[in-house]
Amino acid sequence: MPNPHLIYFADPMCSWCWGFAPVISAINAHFGDDLPIRLVLGGLRPGTTTPLSDAHKQALREHWGHVHDASGQPIDYGFFDRENFVYDTEPASRAVVVLRRQGMGLALSALHRLQEAFYAENRDVTQTATLVKIAAELGADPARFAEEFAGDLARTDTQRDAAISQQTGVSGFPTLIVGTGDDDYALLTQGFERAEKILPALIRWRDAHRG
Repeated sequence: MPNPHLIYFADPMCSWCWGFAPVISAINAHFGDDLPIRLVLGGLRPGTTTPLSDAHKQALREHWGHVHDASGQPIDYGFFDRENFVYDTEPASRAVVVLRRQGMGLALSALHRLQEAFYAENRDVTQTATLVKIAAELGADPARFAEEFAGDLARTDTQRDAAISQQTGVSGFPTLIVGTGDDDYALLTQGFERAEKILPALIRWRDAHRG
């Protein structure tokens, strides 16, 4: 029996994923449980250790401007006043992986909240203290979250998500794949698209795969 669903490959510190956040919200609002979303943390820049150079900052600023222009999503450019910022996406991804253990709905909420904190509020989501506070904002027990976040299993699970992305051939984020659970999968989008394009395509696909 067909089981229509989506697989969403994303990263909390991916700017185009932040631009795509309203599309994910629109999909949830339109389809609800009829088209559940499975979130896979793809791994944008895990394990980065080198601070952003001035040249990299300038390129990133222009890139974020394109995201804002295309999506209308807010961006706090105060980020670029930071000194010696290391753009390591692993901690934020690991935070989502830990919260995902309590349900995919919480994982998607965590993804959105971390994106909002990083891009719209200029909070440093590479820092454990910030991640614990955000987990608490989402209703998670901060002590339990901190313990799980620091554990080896969380790191392993986060690495596994990145490996799934690589094995699937996902080379950029956001990537959205539709499937039925019967090895029948198709690429919906790799890269940013607006809801006005994504929703009609999903409706057609859903209607064609009804049981």
